[in-house]
Amino acid sequence: MNSEERRIAVLRAIVADFVATNEPVGSKGIVDRHNLGVSSATVRNDMAALEDEGYIIQPHTSAGRIPTDKGYRLFVDRLAQIKPLSGAERKAISTFLEGAVDLDDVLRRSVRLLAQLTRQVAVVQYPTLSRSTVRHLEVVALTPARLMLVLITDTGRVDQRVVDLGDVLTDDDVGHLRALLNSVLVGQPLTTAAARVASLPEDGPDHLRQVITTLSSVLVESLVEHPEERLVLGGTANLARQGADATSLRGVLEALEEQVVVLRLLTESNDQAHVTVRIGEENEAEEMWATSTVSIGYGPTAGTALGGMGVVGPTRMDYPSTIAAVRAVARYVGEIVGGS
Repeated sequence: MNSEERRIAVLRAIVADFVATNEPVGSKGIVDRHNLGVSSATVRNDMAALEDEGYIIQPHTSAGRIPTDKGYRLFVDRLAQIKPLSGAERKAISTFLEGAVDLDDVLRRSVRLLAQLTRQVAVVQYPTLSRSTVRHLEVVALTPARLMLVLITDTGRVDQRVVDLGDVLTDDDVGHLRALLNSVLVGQPLTTAAARVASLPEDGPDHLRQVITTLSSVLVESLVEHPEERLVLGGTANLARQGADATSLRGVLEALEEQVVVLRLLTESNDQAHVTVRIGEENEAEEMWATSTVSIGYGPTAGTALGGMGVVGPTRMDYPSTIAAVRAVARYVGEIVGGS
């Protein structure tokens, strides 16, 4: 290998050992543990060059070196391929997620699974409103003057509303309302559906006009809510186990609790094909500068991402395994939520 390839190999060795031990890495350790085929003197020269270029630093008076954010970035960018999960791991993910009973359960299970697989904080964004379409609206008569509306989207979101009416309805009236509402809603994006529902009172029969007006106002309220502001978090205790100092740990936890910072990161993860890795100060929020975020979009295989998911952890993380886990879980969640 040429000198540049060898320096990358030395950097990989430093990252791997530091992630494993949380101890500065010396040239002797690299020669002993990694078959690079060169002497300690050559490794020391390569480490000096890497340090001059800002990829590693010497903490305190230790003889060893640790990677910088710039070093982790080069390491991630030079990952030739991500080791795929084993067949057993993929089967375990599939079995665990397919046991979910509804969308909420899918996302809760996803977060628990990601936190366990990566030993980091996991976060999943609910499917975004603008990318969901109406699959069906069920209208159920609880009493002659009370209806329950059940709105079901293609992303598995189920929204139930009970509506008290001023009028008494017959079974034929309920059937007519069900057919009328579904005729304008089914297959429509939620944002478009809201506008179509709002104009319904003008089109309905005279004796149901007031009822349609009441139902329309309730449905519009359901359709214009913002589920993309909802996140599921899991594994926050993993931050403390990673040896983060109290000050940076508190800042990260506050950012996670506020959710706005993390939501912005996930909203930007619209690409289902590529995992996005932000290291240290590449994260926009200062309180996240001690962390790395690994995120990806999820959704139907050939469709637009419905939301984002990922993990937050210290910059000293096992990037290859974390990237593989995030990508695998997102693929299964996308298939389940997308109905494929």
